[in-house]
Amino acid sequence: MAAPEHPKMPVQSRPSKSSASRGGGGVGVGSSLPYIHSSADSSSHLSSTLTPQQYLQRMTDLQQMDLQSAIDQMRTLLSFYPQRVYKMAYYRKQTKNHWARDDPAFCFLQVIMLAASSIFYGFAFRIASFSAIVGFVAKSILIHWLGFGVVMASVGTVVANRHLMTAERSSSHVKQNVEWLYAFDVHCNAFVPLFVLLYGVQFFLLPLVLGTSLLSLGVSNSLFAIAFGWYFYITHLGYRALPFLSHTEVFLFPIVVILGIYVFNFMGYPFGVGWNASRIIAYIYFEN
Repeated sequence: MAAPEHPKMPVQSRPSKSSASRGGGGVGVGSSLPYIHSSADSSSHLSSTLTPQQYLQRMTDLQQMDLQSAIDQMRTLLSFYPQRVYKMAYYRKQTKNHWARDDPAFCFLQVIMLAASSIFYGFAFRIASFSAIVGFVAKSILIHWLGFGVVMASVGTVVANRHLMTAERSSSHVKQNVEWLYAFDVHCNAFVPLFVLLYGVQFFLLPLVLGTSLLSLGVSNSLFAIAFGWYFYITHLGYRALPFLSHTEVFLFPIVVILGIYVFNFMGYPFGVGWNASRIIAYIYFEN
């Protein structure tokens, strides 16, 4: 008898290189979308999505956190090549089928740094009450970092998924969306330089930036303008790293508003309408 013929498996073509990364960012995600072919792969895609509950559960176990890797990523975000951090997101998509971090070490370190810096600010402004210091720490973490991050991640997810998606190249590709946790990752990345400038550098310049002179106003507002400009630039890099999004330069538009406010403050100072950002923040949080 002739041996039974084995069915030939369909040959899967390699992904095209037409979706190379856009314009000189060096993001390292120049290859095309992950090539998902069958319905089984599609269900795998859905089941492998990281949920916020799983993420929070891992934050309670220090042994599951790679703190050194998180520190290295923070250093990269403060370098001339912050886009290199988003290479890891691409590797996660290729190996684990989700873009967001599954290691909460990055967030854990940010919470610790915010708590420590808030305590130092409390001592600097002579907050005598322990409960008042705890309250300021809670505001820094729950409002400045978490609240701001939830808003930015939610807005970024809606804008990206509704307005920035590229047309599907083929019916064989599973449609991809921006994960909310990835958008929150982008916020956490962008928060690093903002934290360094507004919680770190500004602390050592408090005697200067709290003054009433033009120099005080210039230094204070320059710190805030650079910090938030840097924030939106790294936010832009995060969304640009996703190969299924286009026109991600919309995330740079807030920088134009920041520059406008910055120039207005300098021009308005001789007329008594210049606002010192550091003095405003100090008044809101530390003046009784």
